[in-house]
Order: sequence, then C-alpha cells, then structure tokens
Amino acid sequence: MTALRQLILNKKDALAGSVGEPLSRLAERCASVWEDPDRLDQVLLTHIREITNCEFLYAWDLDGREISSLVKPGNADIAWRGRDLSKRPYLKNNLPFKGIMLSSVYHSQFTDKECVTALQAVRKDKILHGFIAADFSLDKVVSEDAPLDDKQQWQQFKGDPAVRGTLFMQERIQSRLDERIDSVHETILALMADHGVFHCKVHYSSGRCSFWLMDDPYSYRIHGVEEIIDPDIALAYPLYAYPDRAKVTPKQIREVLDEFKALRFADETIYLRSASINIMNGMLGLTFSCDGSHYMPVEEFIDKNLGFWIGELAADRQGSG
Repeated sequence: MTALRQLILNKKDALAGSVGEPLSRLAERCASVWEDPDRLDQVLLTHIREITNCEFLYAWDLDGREISSLVKPGNADIAWRGRDLSKRPYLKNNLPFKGIMLSSVYHSQFTDKECVTALQAVRKDKILHGFIAADFSLDKVVSEDAPLDDKQQWQQFKGDPAVRGTLFMQERIQSRLDERIDSVHETILALMADHGVFHCKVHYSSGRCSFWLMDDPYSYRIHGVEEIIDPDIALAYPLYAYPDRAKVTPKQIREVLDEFKALRFADETIYLRSASINIMNGMLGLTFSCDGSHYMPVEEFIDKNLGFWIGELAADRQGSG
C-alpha cells in the first residue's frame, strides 16, 4: 500500500471513529419517528452538535428522496423535504445495509466546498428504512498534523503509446546542450551547491534548464545553453549556504549528473531526454525518448550502474517492437 493511500485510509478511519457511535445512536432515535418528518427534524436538531464538525444532517428513504429538512445547528430548512438525492456523488457507491459508510470527497453544490458525507443506515425491526447523512466540509476534517509520509520509492510510468509506437523511426540528434554538457553540468553543480538552487530540471534535447530557488520556491527560472555556460551566471544567483535539511550531498549531485550524461549517450534510439534532481526530498526523475519516466531516490539511482539502465532500455526496446 502506498503512503498516499495509507494516509487517506487513516483520515477516513479517524473520521469514522469519531462519528460512528453518535451516528449509530442517532439512527436508533430516528427509527422511532421515521414516518413523522416534524419529529424527525426535531431529533436531528437536538443531536447534531453531538457529531463533531458536522455541518448538515438530513434523512432520506430507500428511493433517494429526502424525508427530513436540511438540518444545521440551530436551523432546519424545510424546503429540502422531498428533494431527489439519487444523483448525489456518494450514491454511486454501494450503500451500507447496516452501520456507517464514508463517501469519497466531492464538491458540494450547496456550500461550494469540498466535503465528505457519512451515511448511517436506519433500521427498525431488522428492516432497512433509509439513511441518515452527515456532511463534513473538508476544511473541518483535514488537519495539518498528519503530513504525507515523505518516504519515496522507485516508480516507473509508461509513456504515450503513439511515441513508443514510432520509437525506431527516431534517433538522437546532437543538441547544443549535448555539445557543452560538461560545462552545463558544472554550472548546475555550482548553483545547487553554493547558490540556493534546490531543484533543477535539465532538458537535454531542447537545450534548456529550469531552476527553483530556496528563497523563491513558487517560481522558476529558465536558461538556454548560452546563459548556463556563461560563468557570470553566478552573479545572478546570490551565494546561499548549503541547506542542512538537504537529503543529497554535493558529491552525490556530481555522481547523478555524471550518470545523466552516460544515459544521454548510452543509445542512439532510446536515450535520456530530460532529467531532474531535488536535493530537499532526495528524488530525481528521468524521461527517455520512448516517453517512459522513472522517479526514484538519489541513493538508489547511484547504486544502480549503467548496466542496469541498459537492461531497462533493452526491455523498452523489446516492448516497443
């Protein structure tokens, strides 16, 4: 299971754990007044504050018709009674025959916010009568205390089939960057080691580089080959102490760039088109002429020799034939 999927499940488990019991009690209370909309509204109004962060409560029958008002703390909007809710996004999933179910995140047309709905089955005499729905705005549910785990691993993505299908009709054409690749790499190393560049993407085929700076992470700078190989470019990037939090050392940056060069010239048909390195999260990216992409930790990339990548390229060659 990926870290992203685990984080999503943890968030949903936390929400279900906090609202499951109060919604279950509420369903028992609603079951006894299910046929009386006024009394049903009163039950929802009385107990909505027991459900932490709940923005709206409402009840609907097995046909997807709302039988209660739309209830929020201190108010019940009777105009919602009788509305057809069968097109709601959460009704695309299987509904809970008993217990609780959480919807996927969807955009509420009522609040104009992202939200999640908890559905609680309402049963009486072992018969399912309908559901209680509790809406939660995402800004009330998602907290900042559980960031995505930054453990990264190698990921490979196949590219555009149209590109892969014409792979053997193309060959690497020497670019201006290829002609000055050593000078370009020396500049990249200097800017990352001494001038606050934490993320760099090198477009070998089109001859340009993009740089992201520690002091200005929300924008990036693009340079062509002539600007990059100009030694005075250092004047445009103030000196910056190498960040203590960096997961990549300057020595590793050099090793990565040397390997990028080897992959650029390894084969005339399947070759490196672009590559990136980020010293803060320790990840790099590779995109080859077959349009396949790889993302992996720098340390893992350094541990793999050129022979490994020749094998990967050979596999791509066979897969495209």
